[in-house]
Amino acid sequence: MPGTMRNELQTVMMAARDLPAGELPRLLGELEEIRCTALARLTTPAAPQRPDELLTVEHAAERLGLSVDYLYRNHSRLPFTRRMGRSLRFSSLGIDEYIKRTGALTPRRRAAIITSVP
Repeated sequence: MPGTMRNELQTVMMAARDLPAGELPRLLGELEEIRCTALARLTTPAAPQRPDELLTVEHAAERLGLSVDYLYRNHSRLPFTRRMGRSLRFSSLGIDEYIKRTGALTPRRRAAIITSVP
C-alpha cells in the first residue's frame, strides 16, 4: 500500500518534521545506522540451526562443568531438562541458551574449554 508507513517510522517522520535543523544530522546518522543494520540482515545468510540433541546426564554435566550429582539434585530447576520415562535427558540447545543467557561458566567448564582448544 503506497503512502502507508509503519507505526514505528511515523514517529520518526514526525520527529524529522519537528526537529530543529541542528538536530537533523544526528537523526540522519541514526537512520543510516538502522538502514545498514537492515541491509546486513538481508545480505547475511542465516546460520543453519543445528538439530537439538538430548544428552545424557553425564554429557550434560561435562558441557556445563557440573557434577552428575548436582544435575540429579537440581534437574527440576533447570529449564533444559527433559524427562524420558524414568531417565533424565538434557537439551543441548537448551544448555547453549542457558549458558548464553546466564553466563554460567563454572571453573570446571572454563577449564574444559581451555584444555580443548588446540
